Amino acid sequence: MSLNFRVIAISVVLGAAAGIIFAINLMPSTPRIEEQVLEEEIAEPEVEPTPEPGRAELVARALVEAYPGRILAAEYRDDDWAVLLRDTWFYFADGRMLPEDLRHRASEYSPIAFYNNYNLELPPWNPPSTAEAARLSNLAEARATVQPPRAPHFFDTLYRSHSGNESYERVKTLRFLGFSVTVHYSILEELSLVEEQILRAARTDPAVQTWIANIQSMAGWSWRSIVGSQSRSFHAYGVALDIMPGATGGRAVFWQWAGPDWFNIPYERRHHPPDAVINAFESYGFVWGGRWLFFDTIHFEYRPEVFILNGHELSTLR
Repeated sequence: MSLNFRVIAISVVLGAAAGIIFAINLMPSTPRIEEQVLEEEIAEPEVEPTPEPGRAELVARALVEAYPGRILAAEYRDDDWAVLLRDTWFYFADGRMLPEDLRHRASEYSPIAFYNNYNLELPPWNPPSTAEAARLSNLAEARATVQPPRAPHFFDTLYRSHSGNESYERVKTLRFLGFSVTVHYSILEELSLVEEQILRAARTDPAVQTWIANIQSMAGWSWRSIVGSQSRSFHAYGVALDIMPGATGGRAVFWQWAGPDWFNIPYERRHHPPDAVINAFESYGFVWGGRWLFFDTIHFEYRPEVFILNGHELSTLR
């Protein structure tokens, strides 16, 4: 082979190699792009944490659950949480539960007590300090003279009881533990189930047997205000029940009947129903007044929303 031919052949080979290298450099880097896209698909998008529901929302949703068929919806509207009670929207209004046309008058009313901390166990009792005793004494005086009345509009509408006559049209009389008691017709089944549970407990619990035998009287419906306040009592709707014992052994049953030192009375000097009785009422949505600061150990009041708000399970109606 001649020298010229060898030079030409080498040049051709080198040129082809250079072309291949050039072509390779021009090729798109597909694997890197696909890898980048895959990483972007795998990467989870940043999600802002969902804020915890506020008190207004919790109350609104608890009311819907507590009173099905009457309270139809809970919704955030006009800068507040509201519930649709039949055909009227009631707004939380800092706990006052007011219709639209009364929201501007919220300062005229005290909030409804929905009980942030309704515990099923009594907290340890400690005697109050001198400063605490003075505070409690002043608080009791303010209930009757300073505090505005609790807003009645929501429960007036819930129980269709805007007046004494209207309320009386909604009540029925039933036999409960051997006594006739008049209550709102909507709680007849709940009270009947409470009675069943109490009587079932009485078969094996002597304390419950003694408590039943010691009942002197019962009071249900009564169109009135809470004793010592300007607020409408739940007795006015027929959804509260007072069970008065015949003998208390000198123990207190109601803070106002206990004298000026009512806040200094420990649990053992109060007349409490047996635990099985309290449990029966609470199982079906009745709060017990013995758990209140202003104690009322003979009092039970139908407030199922309180148990829902505090995460306590209610028995299912059967």
